[in-house]
Amino acid sequence: MARNLDPKCKQCRRIGEKLFLKGERCNSTKCALVKRKYPPGVHGPKRRIRVSEYGLQLREKQKAKKMYRLMETQFANYVKKAMNLSGDAGNNLLGLLEQRLDSVLYRTGIVKSRDAARQAISHGLIKVNGKKVDIPSYILRVGEVVTVKDSSILVKQFKEEGAKTKKENESLPNWISLDPKILEIKVLTAPDAADLPHNLDIRLIIEYYSR
Repeated sequence: MARNLDPKCKQCRRIGEKLFLKGERCNSTKCALVKRKYPPGVHGPKRRIRVSEYGLQLREKQKAKKMYRLMETQFANYVKKAMNLSGDAGNNLLGLLEQRLDSVLYRTGIVKSRDAARQAISHGLIKVNGKKVDIPSYILRVGEVVTVKDSSILVKQFKEEGAKTKKENESLPNWISLDPKILEIKVLTAPDAADLPHNLDIRLIIEYYSR
């Protein structure tokens, strides 16, 4: 499985926004963007670049790739699939990305980051409809149920994270539900525009791939 091994904090600094790649650290004063809110490199503090329209599109595409922990070919394939579906291509793209198994685990708060979700899935700790699924990119469909393997040594940790989520229900998307007692996630409906992330200008991403 191909991965971006660049330092996570540098990835956030390069984009200029928090991508929440390190879980709780991103919400603390230890966050690199709190300490050094400028691009990495020798000229980072002084460099000021005028960004063209193409540059804005490229930056937004890079931000989405890094957020969802995807490589270029993977992301381009999602865009192509979204464009071939009926309806708004931008909403289709975000819907596909949000319905990935690793994204759903992250959104429920059971794990602290998408990388942690990918690790749990690849280690065989996650089941979908009672069957082990070790593919982070698995697209969940309406009605499917996600559970954590009972024998997992991480169940206690997962349950603690689930209990936190129960207290913060406002962060749980409307299209999925979580029972923190038994760590069961249900896909209630397909995500609509109101449920999708608003920190991405998806229009710029579609324009980038439509050139």
